[in-house]
Order: sequence, then C-alpha cells, then structure tokens
Amino acid sequence: MTEFQPKHFGKYQLLDKIAAGGMAELFRAKLTGAQGFEKLIAIKKILSNLVDEDNLVKSFIDEAKLAALLHHENIVQIYDFGNMDGEFFIAMEYLFGKDLRTITQTASEKDLPISTENVLYIAARICAGLDYSHNLKDLQGKQLNIIHRDINPQNILITYEGQVKIIDFGIAKAASHNTKTRENLIKGKLAYMSPEQAQGQTIDHRSDIFSTGIILYEMLAARRMFQGETLHVLSLVREAQY
Repeated sequence: MTEFQPKHFGKYQLLDKIAAGGMAELFRAKLTGAQGFEKLIAIKKILSNLVDEDNLVKSFIDEAKLAALLHHENIVQIYDFGNMDGEFFIAMEYLFGKDLRTITQTASEKDLPISTENVLYIAARICAGLDYSHNLKDLQGKQLNIIHRDINPQNILITYEGQVKIIDFGIAKAASHNTKTRENLIKGKLAYMSPEQAQGQTIDHRSDIFSTGIILYEMLAARRMFQGETLHVLSLVREAQY
C-alpha cells in the first residue's frame, strides 16, 4: 500500500488518512492561520469516483447541513463544508480517542468488563446528545425531528478525556429536509436497529432510543444482543428476540 503523503487541500493540509468507507474517506488535517496559528481537525471527503453520483452527493450535502445545526457537547462539532475542485468535504473537530466498539472488544479480550458506573455514564451521555438532536428547533421555532438512524458502537467515540461523542450523521434524517427514504429501504447497522427500522417502516426518535438500549445491554452483559448470519439477525431484530 502506498504511504500517504501530506498535501494541501485549500486552506487545509491533509496529514494522513484515518479511514475510508463506501462513500467517503476521513483524513487527519491541519488548519493554519496568521502568526503560526494551527488547529488539528478531521476532513471527511466524498470519494473521487462518486462525485458524479447525484444521489450520493445529495446525501453527503444533507449530512453536512444537518450536522451544522447541531451544537452539543455530546455530538461531534462541524466547522466547515465546501467544494474544493469538485470534491465535497466536511471539516469537523478531531477527537483523540477510540470508538465504543473498539473499547468493548478490547475489554472483552482482556477480560476487563466496563464498570457499571462507566456504562451508565456513557449511556447517559448518548441519551443527552440524542435528546438534544431529537428536540432541536429551527429559527422559526419549528421542530426539526432529526433522527440519527445509525446509533451503534462504531458511531460513539470516547475521548481520552472521557467525553462521549455521537458521530456520523451520514444517514440522519430531518422532517424539514426534502430527501426521502424509500419505503422498505433499510439503512443502518442491522444488529442495532429497532424492529420497525429493520422492517423498513417509517420511524421516529424512538428508534434511536431503542438502538441506545441495545448498546446499554451489550456494555452491561459484555456480549452481543443479536448474533448470527445476516438473515438470522434480521429475523431476530424484526421480532425483537434475543
């Protein structure tokens, strides 16, 4: 694999690639300014081979617009959004820490269960961030009804200072946005969906709460709630059987 070489990206400098997914890639980057000012940030950039995919670009833009509305200590902060030479990007705070999936897996491997106190703290912080996003209103006082729709351990980041942050509003949905989810189209991590979401039904904020409950159970029980092959898990989730 070719080693990533730092390069300039508009007013930012991309330092190294953190991760890549099916739609976007994430970079550790640096913003520089006058008198030696520097700030470490993260840049999420849509994959170059997808810039002509209108639906994906619209989804990426919707994510940026939604995330920019959210200002809460338990939600990753968005700083900037733009288009640099045909490449759409989101600039956000860089978080020093690990995602909850990595933490729980490491705890299991080392036979060091997460204390009940820490489990409840993490769950409470997730709930605080979700409560804020679920009840957020626009400037006219209208309820936005933002639903994350993909609450799972990989989208919960714990910083080394103990902060809990909800990340990746990539498939989040607000009632005020025009982007519609087709009926029976399932989006999100299957093992953390509510039964309604797994059935492709219309969902509301309660689906995020259900997903948080699964995370809480798994932290306390130190095991997955739904396990098995994809179709088996889908059946279990739809019936809420575990």
